[in-house]
Amino acid sequence: MFGLDTGFTILLIICLLAACAFEFINGFHDTANAVATVIYTHSLKPTAAVVWSGIWNFIGVNVGGIAVAMGIVNLLPVELLVDQNLKHSIAMILALIITAIIWNLSTWYIGIPCSSSHTLIGSIFGVGLAYYFLPGVSTYALNWSKVIDVGLSLMISPVFGFALALLLMYILRKTVKNKMIFKEPPAKKAPPLWIRSILILTCTSVSYAHGSNDGQKGVGLIMLILIAFSPVYFSVDRAKKPENLLYQTRQIEWNLSHFDTNTLLTTDRASLRSVLKNLALMKGKLSGITTFDSLKKEDHFMLRKAIIQVSKKTESILKSIKGQQQPAISPTRVAIITSNLKKFKTNTEYSPRWVILLVSISLGLGTMIGWKRIVVTIGEKIGKTHLTYAQGASAELIAASTIGVSTWFGLPVSTTHVLSSGIAGTMVASSGRQNLRMGTVRNILIAWLVTIPITVLLSGVLFFLFRMILR
Repeated sequence: MFGLDTGFTILLIICLLAACAFEFINGFHDTANAVATVIYTHSLKPTAAVVWSGIWNFIGVNVGGIAVAMGIVNLLPVELLVDQNLKHSIAMILALIITAIIWNLSTWYIGIPCSSSHTLIGSIFGVGLAYYFLPGVSTYALNWSKVIDVGLSLMISPVFGFALALLLMYILRKTVKNKMIFKEPPAKKAPPLWIRSILILTCTSVSYAHGSNDGQKGVGLIMLILIAFSPVYFSVDRAKKPENLLYQTRQIEWNLSHFDTNTLLTTDRASLRSVLKNLALMKGKLSGITTFDSLKKEDHFMLRKAIIQVSKKTESILKSIKGQQQPAISPTRVAIITSNLKKFKTNTEYSPRWVILLVSISLGLGTMIGWKRIVVTIGEKIGKTHLTYAQGASAELIAASTIGVSTWFGLPVSTTHVLSSGIAGTMVASSGRQNLRMGTVRNILIAWLVTIPITVLLSGVLFFLFRMILR
C-alpha cells in the first residue's frame, strides 16, 4: 500500500487506527461541552442529545475546511523529520499518538474536562523539541511563529470565553424581563418551546464548531502520518496535474521578475534569490511530465519543500514591502502574486476526501459514547447552583462564536476550556464568585496548566525510546 512493504504497511494501518482512536476519544471526551446544557435543562434526553451532537460533529468535520488541519501540519515541519530511515518517522508518529491517547483517557477517567487540543499540540511540541537533541541536529524541528500563534490562541481563548459569557449574562439580566430563563429548570420537565429551541440551536452550534475545529486536528494528525510514511504519495496533492503546478510556478516566477530589487532590503533580496532558485528547480523537475508517477522518489518531497519555501519567503517579502513609500512592486502586482500563492499552496495544503471521512466518522461515533463523566462535571460541579436556561445558552453561544472565529483564522482552540470557562463566567455573573465550586475550577485550571508540560515530556521520552527500538 502506497509503495510500502508488508511490514511498514501494517505499521501504517496501526498508526491510522491509533489516530482514529484519538479522534474517537476526542469525541466522547468533548461531547459534554455541547450536550451538558441541553441535558441539564431537560431540553433533550441524553441519548437524543449525544446522537444529535454526533451528527453535527460529523457535518462540521466535512464542511469546516482544512485551515486548522494545515495549522497542525505546519507546527511540525515534517521536512526535518522525514529522513532516509522510515523507522525514525514511525518513532515520531507513535510517540505523539500514544501520548495523546494516554493523557486523554486518563483525564476522561477521572472526569476532568481536559483539552484534546492541548494534548495533541503538547505531543507535537515534545517530539519537535526532542528532535533537536539528536546527534548532528542543529535546528529546532518546530515552526516557532506557528507555535506562538497556536500557544496564544489556546491560552487566551478561555479568558475570552469567561469574560464574554459573564458580559452576556449581565446584559441579559439587565434587559430581559422574563425572569423564568434565570431560574433553575423544573425537575424532569422540558422548558417552553422557544427556550428549548434556543438551547438546541446553541448545542447544535457548539457541536458543529467542535467538528470544524477539533475534527480538523485529527485530519492534520493523519496527514502527518501519511507524509511521514509515504512522502512519495502525500508530499503534494496527486489529484492535481503536474502541468497545472508547472503553470502556477511559471506565473509566480514571471510576476516576481517585476520586483525592483534596488529598493528591497538586503534580507528580502536574498529571499527573492532563494525563491527564484526554488522556482527554477521546480520547473526543471516538472517540465515534460504528465503524471507525478514520472518523478523520482526524492523529487516528490523536494517539490513539497520548494512549494513551502516559495510561499513563506514570498509572503515575507510582500509583508516587508507593505507601506513603503517607494514600493518595489505595484499594488496590483502584489494582489496578483497573493492570488497566485493561494492557489500554489493548495498543492501541499490539502487532505484526501477519505481522510476527512475517516475522521468525521471516528469523531461522530465517539461523540455518542462515554459522555456521562464529563457531563456531570460541566453540569453540576462548576457552579454550586443548577445550570439555568440563560447560563446554558450564553455559555454555548460564546463558545460556538469563539471556536468559529478561531477556525476561520486556522487556529486550534480548546472547546473544553472555552465552554467550561464560559459556564464559570455565567455562574459569576449570576451570583458572584461564591457561586463557583472552587475545587472543580481548580482541577480544571490545573489540567489546563499541566497538560502541555506533561505531554511534551512524555512524547519526547517516547520519541527517544522508539528511535532506540526502531533502528
